[in-house]
Amino acid sequence: MKIALDVDGVLADVIKSWLNYSNTIRPKISKHDITSWDFWNKFQINRYDFYAELSSCWKSWNSIPPTEENLSSVTKDLSNLGQVDIVTARERSTDSFVKNWLNHYNISYDNYVSVIDGLMKADLDYDVFIDDSPLNALKILQHNKKVILYSQPWNKHISENGIHRISNLSEAVEIIKLN
Repeated sequence: MKIALDVDGVLADVIKSWLNYSNTIRPKISKHDITSWDFWNKFQINRYDFYAELSSCWKSWNSIPPTEENLSSVTKDLSNLGQVDIVTARERSTDSFVKNWLNHYNISYDNYVSVIDGLMKADLDYDVFIDDSPLNALKILQHNKKVILYSQPWNKHISENGIHRISNLSEAVEIIKLN
């Protein structure tokens, strides 16, 4: 069993760090206001500014909170089910910060795989993908691969058959055990 585990929005709640920054330079936005993947359009934020700011948040990796407690033990449980690789879409310049964060939270994984664009994940050889991106989820599903969607305000509208929705990572362990 090969498991692709996303970082941003699944393990690391980096959007909270971005909101802390954004809310000092723009009108206030809360996490629950982010109801679509391309939310920046709704708030008239340049897409490239958003991604640059998000990447910049990783420079202060130690201030990025985890999405939930006990990620160390849950990722250990996932590792007992098979090979767990961190599969993330990001600028290469942030890889060392992300690895520091993963190490700090004692996240269990076998390999670190970074792609330029999230949609490229669907082309990778994994049995199951745990992700929060609605775009990635749909693309992975089109490739007839298993998708576990980590619930976030920006993916609530996704309800396609074949996508398993979870609200915490331990639910993914149970889903994978059953399949």
